[in-house]
Amino acid sequence: AVASVLADAPNLLLLDLTLPDIDGLEVCRRIRAANATLPIVMLTARAEEVDIVVGLSAGADDYIAKPFRLAELLARVRARLRAADVATPATTAEDDTIEIASLRLDLAARRAWTSGSEVELTAKEFDLLALLMHNVGRTVRREDIMTSVWDENWWGSTRTLDTHISTLRRKIGDLSDPPTLIVTVRGIGFRFEG
Repeated sequence: AVASVLADAPNLLLLDLTLPDIDGLEVCRRIRAANATLPIVMLTARAEEVDIVVGLSAGADDYIAKPFRLAELLARVRARLRAADVATPATTAEDDTIEIASLRLDLAARRAWTSGSEVELTAKEFDLLALLMHNVGRTVRREDIMTSVWDENWWGSTRTLDTHISTLRRKIGDLSDPPTLIVTVRGIGFRFEG
């Protein structure tokens, strides 16, 4: 199963923890080490908080305890596929960089430069910038950003997104008023302009 997933990556992996040779946690770790973007949803009868934490720490994007309702499973799968679709890179495996305007992102090294100078970004800032640059010229809805960069079960205010956008604009030098790189689309989301 691991070799099959790595050879021909599916759109999403639905993974049970109880497997015959190696457990689902180890399968998840191996696949996540080789493919950082494949959505992985774990299914298991283990519903204790510690089990959920271990599953998510192993690289799963979501964790569903048995018994579950089919409608819930389908809704979670659809949400993961939507988030993966929004975050689909515009680059290939041979090209792990995105260059737009004066910005360059090295996706593999998780490093960013503006006008040749390296910019220190937090993990969330990097993920947010990568998502917007992958979708250059397209408006990305606030809900899709929260799902992709934070978590599909995010329940708080999206003010944290506004704070991250503001900090990101400052770090990449998008200081004009109004900003010219990360554009706010009122009531909808944000768009990265090339």
